[in-house]
Amino acid sequence: MPVVAAAVCPHPPLLVPEVATGAAPELDDLRAASLAAVESLASAAHIVVIGSAAAASTYDGAAGGSFGAYGAPGVRFGTGPAVLPLSLAIGGWLLEQTKAADLPRTYRAIPPDTPPDACVRLGREIADSNDRIGLLVMGDGSARRSEHSPVHLHPRAEIFDTTVANALQHRNLDVLKALDPDLADELQAAGRAPWQVLAGALEGTSLSGDLTYEAAPYGVGYFVASFT
Repeated sequence: MPVVAAAVCPHPPLLVPEVATGAAPELDDLRAASLAAVESLASAAHIVVIGSAAAASTYDGAAGGSFGAYGAPGVRFGTGPAVLPLSLAIGGWLLEQTKAADLPRTYRAIPPDTPPDACVRLGREIADSNDRIGLLVMGDGSARRSEHSPVHLHPRAEIFDTTVANALQHRNLDVLKALDPDLADELQAAGRAPWQVLAGALEGTSLSGDLTYEAAPYGVGYFVASFT
């Protein structure tokens, strides 16, 4: 059965209020948009969370996430060991705050250098499930949007992010599939591979996109979108 709903969210650790502490209000709008997008997945029967990580791996719903490395050791979820990489941990944390919290879930980590065709193929495989799938796609835009970014400003960073935002808003799967891995790597855009998984997963659906957040508050492009 094809994907019945999808959400795209970024994965800065500052989304977790206990990590952000005094700076938490600065991301209130992003946090609210992310939670609303994830809430839309509650109509599914099974959630698949996609995020980038150093190595490919699949984790079941018991896998734990912890934010101790980011100064919030008291924030964790899952009944198993805290093995989830940051992108998937943020995805799991978001799910825990919504009506989708009790749904069965699977986490899929994909390396940032995964070729586009392999990403698209994975999306098609996920969509070829017997379950009603809700897809939560975790990915940041370019980390080179300003002189105060994690990496210095790049002249193509904003253009790249605008291209992604427009593709999400208008469900332009061809644009997402065509994102250049080498350019994404140069711009340190962690979402490239997960977005291309999304493109493959949405091929057999009539879901329409709604971009609800687009900004670069810390020099990193963040997008939130829902597909329903």
